[in-house]
Amino acid sequence: MKKEIVVSGIRSTGYLHLGNYFGAIQNYVKMQDAHECYFFVADYHSLTTHPDPKDLKKNVYRVVAENVASGLDPEKVALYAQSDLPEIPELYLMLNMLAYMGELEKVPTFKDKVRLQPDNVNAGLLTYPVLMAADILIHRAVKVPVGKDQEQHLEMARNFANRFNGRYGTDFFPEPQVYRFNNDTVKIMSLDGNGKMSKSENVNATIYLSDDDDTIRKKIMKAKTDQGPTVPNAEMPDYISNLFLLLQLTASPDITAHYTSAYNNCNIRYGDMKKQLAEDMAAFVKPIREHAAALQQDEQTIKRILKDGAEKARISSRATIEEARKLIGINYYQ
Repeated sequence: MKKEIVVSGIRSTGYLHLGNYFGAIQNYVKMQDAHECYFFVADYHSLTTHPDPKDLKKNVYRVVAENVASGLDPEKVALYAQSDLPEIPELYLMLNMLAYMGELEKVPTFKDKVRLQPDNVNAGLLTYPVLMAADILIHRAVKVPVGKDQEQHLEMARNFANRFNGRYGTDFFPEPQVYRFNNDTVKIMSLDGNGKMSKSENVNATIYLSDDDDTIRKKIMKAKTDQGPTVPNAEMPDYISNLFLLLQLTASPDITAHYTSAYNNCNIRYGDMKKQLAEDMAAFVKPIREHAAALQQDEQTIKRILKDGAEKARISSRATIEEARKLIGINYYQ
């Protein structure tokens, strides 16, 4: 039975954190046996913010190392750099001919970028959803694990696929759908209660996979709490429930049960709870951090992973571009 094709990518900017791990990477690990998986480091996407050239290679290597250290098996998936597939920018060019200024300018993430960086409103930001569509359609993927903030981009990818099919009288590109494991997708909040953990913002309230034990302890101990509940079985504020979620994800069930009972009985001591969470969190992150650090020191292994991943991915991408060229009529020597 042919496996369904899944595609997902992560930008080579910032450092991976617990939100990335529990919200995405651990699901990638579950996918790798049941699906044909293409996971890539989105280095082209990162160019919209003009990273320092001397940092780009290091950032790509770190993202690869942290994904592998978190459980991705390069033997089971195609793990590659976006820029190693020349077919992606070619398909991006083709799809740009089917995208319209009006729809691209209305994309909420583009509006946000215009507001946040008015001096760098480049064409790459405007056509970001088109490049994302090319990343997905180059493998003719049917499933894409994305967060809520990316669902509109995925809808646009479906639109571009349908426009291509309609323009050239084909059903070549499938409509990629959101991949959901279940309705309990893990969302990790910032430790100060302000939004999600971030790769590049609010670093003191985010636990990174590269943080050392002492840094993790300090961040957890500074996490936002309150005076505690005043009535039994009170509903938890979101910043408190986030701490309990982190405890549930990293501590043993009996420890989680102990502090949950203390909260419900109005005798929770947040200081004790945070000390416990800090130790369990440090123990959880440590093997990932150490494995990733060792991989980053082994450039030959990272290069091999990227090279092998690109070779696997190009089998699919070349086949897609060859057929797309034929459908468009760009096949003058055949």
